[in-house]
Amino acid sequence: MTTGTGTPAPAPLLIACALGIERLALRGGLGGAAGPVTVLRTGMGPLAAERAVTRALGGGAPPGSGGETAVIATGFCAGLAPGMHPGDLVVADETRDPAGRTECAGVELLAKELARVAPRRVIHTGPLVGSDHVVRGAERGALHAAGALAVDMESAATLRSAVRAGARPVAAVRVVVDAPEHELVRIGTLRGGISAFRVLRTVLPAFFEWHRSLLLPRR
Repeated sequence: MTTGTGTPAPAPLLIACALGIERLALRGGLGGAAGPVTVLRTGMGPLAAERAVTRALGGGAPPGSGGETAVIATGFCAGLAPGMHPGDLVVADETRDPAGRTECAGVELLAKELARVAPRRVIHTGPLVGSDHVVRGAERGALHAAGALAVDMESAATLRSAVRAGARPVAAVRVVVDAPEHELVRIGTLRGGISAFRVLRTVLPAFFEWHRSLLLPRR
């Protein structure tokens, strides 16, 4: 399908998060996107993420779109590396879980745009591992020793489900809500949770630039 000018309609962007508080942070500022944008709350855990993303994507792009829906998994995560702090940003170069690995697209561009929109925040790039439970203590250290930079429960399942539904660009950007020296008991009750919420509110322009770059003609 084409627009009124005869050019292909831009491919949609699906932004997936697990929690209501994450969706609340992302709901504002949707103007300026290069195409249709959906913020999807999947629910917690890999099974919920898999079901929600598969259902949302159907078997590919929504009717009338110009291509496959791009997908970004986002929200909060636990940092694994010593020296990480709440409010740091993690840009995954790949997601990992027991089901395998999914390579992310446009990693350098995302990191660059995040540095522009959140200039006071530290940005980490590396593998993001998926878990089916909250990771604490020795298990956190073991995941870091195996090469992971951060852990959450939905990103790996989200991206794997997205590419299984059809070839498409995928990415994962997470805000550190707790870290080895800054463990968080409950989101929103401690300074770390509040800081992470505020950072998550700033990321949408970076997501839109990433998406816009995917729509540019390749030479």
